[in-house]
Amino acid sequence: MYPPPHHQSEDIQKMISVIKHFPLGMLVTAENGKPFVTHIPFIYNETTKKLVAHIDRNNPQLQTLNDDNEVTVVFKGPDTYISPSIYTTPQLPTWNYIIVHVTGNIKLINEPEAIKKTMVDMTEFLEGEAKKFELKNDDPRMDRLINYIQAFEIEITHWEGKFKLSQDKIPQDFENAKEELKRNSPKDVSIFIEEIYKKMT
Repeated sequence: MYPPPHHQSEDIQKMISVIKHFPLGMLVTAENGKPFVTHIPFIYNETTKKLVAHIDRNNPQLQTLNDDNEVTVVFKGPDTYISPSIYTTPQLPTWNYIIVHVTGNIKLINEPEAIKKTMVDMTEFLEGEAKKFELKNDDPRMDRLINYIQAFEIEITHWEGKFKLSQDKIPQDFENAKEELKRNSPKDVSIFIEEIYKKMT
């Protein structure tokens, strides 16, 4: 059976956490059998439960983004090669990772003030708690920019969490794999990894 059930998660809050920590998503669409892929940041709106983003109007993928069209967004969390040397039991090499797939329907945002709000909201989120810049609603630069971007939101219809983290191994090897993932990730990502593992135990 693929994917293995023990690697799958239906915990939406856990998947939202992945999106918030790794907001650069891969927007995947298709038209007449031709795939389109663009890497852009997304924010998850806690109120509407939708994803929000912008795409350059010169991007050919825009032709596939019509209202109600189905799209998929892939969010990639931390990943690492797992050497058998870290295990206490005989194993083969593998690769551990955290991935979230979100599928939903597009709705274009065309009203200028609504577009500006999505830009302000995204900037505020990406700046984080220690904000060094604040984008104001009345910033005149946005009036020029909104003609060159297409804002949109995605009404989510399906979540799929892929957390391949050596869950099928004995507790000590499971713990060793966690430490290997942390060791091969940036320091600020280690806290996120600990949070994810706590939700799994």
